[in-house]
Amino acid sequence: MREEEKNRSSQWKTFFKKRWVFPAIYLVCAALLISTIVWYQTGINNSAKDPKVAEKGKDITGKTDEPVIEVNQSFENVVMPIRNDDEVRIVTGFFDANASNEQQEDALIVDGNKYRPNMGLDIANKDGKEFEVIAALSGKVASVRQDALLGNVIEVEHDKGVVTIYQSVKDIKVKAGDVIKQGDLLATSSTSQINIAAKNHVHFEIRKDNKALNPQTYIGQSLTALTEVDDSDSSSKIKSEEGKDTEDAEKAEDTQSTNESELE
Repeated sequence: MREEEKNRSSQWKTFFKKRWVFPAIYLVCAALLISTIVWYQTGINNSAKDPKVAEKGKDITGKTDEPVIEVNQSFENVVMPIRNDDEVRIVTGFFDANASNEQQEDALIVDGNKYRPNMGLDIANKDGKEFEVIAALSGKVASVRQDALLGNVIEVEHDKGVVTIYQSVKDIKVKAGDVIKQGDLLATSSTSQINIAAKNHVHFEIRKDNKALNPQTYIGQSLTALTEVDDSDSSSKIKSEEGKDTEDAEKAEDTQSTNESELE
């Protein structure tokens, strides 16, 4: 028995002394390791695709998806904040500092004994009835505030300093922090003290870095066109929150006073 064990031990020693043995063992181990890795990764991918394994709103790491503004927002075209363009009319247009005197007069808001340049569009239903106010672009609601003078205000932030503003609204359906999509219902048209003559309407503004842009110029254009607007392209400056008139407001009042003097 001992002689047989010695012979077997000698055979194994002889076997391992051969040059090809260890490289062959190394290759076999490497092949097994690679096969194990491939099998493991395939199993993970299948689990991620299986709805029973990957719950809605979660990935395989357990992290939940938070609402974000869609990437394709930049390719959206700006729309009017109403359902049907044919049912509404523009009561007061945008005050453009480069427009003719006649066009500027039509874009003035009478506020007591003052004339204020309109920094947006005042849109009303042709039959005077209330209507739904919708989001002109996808974005995130920055603020919702009550304002007796302006008739309540909704501000929606977009990309690179672009903001859309909806004034003179009621029955507001959104709150600050909400992520909304283009066409979502925001509120219902209403009235304001600053433009009583417009009656039931919505005041719609587009601003870039807090400077007013003419909404009619950008209706039908993409958000990208708005983000590329330079300061020099902005037609008017916004009045400060304290209600002080800007240079454009003063120009508007001077123009109106001059015209009234000529009529007299």
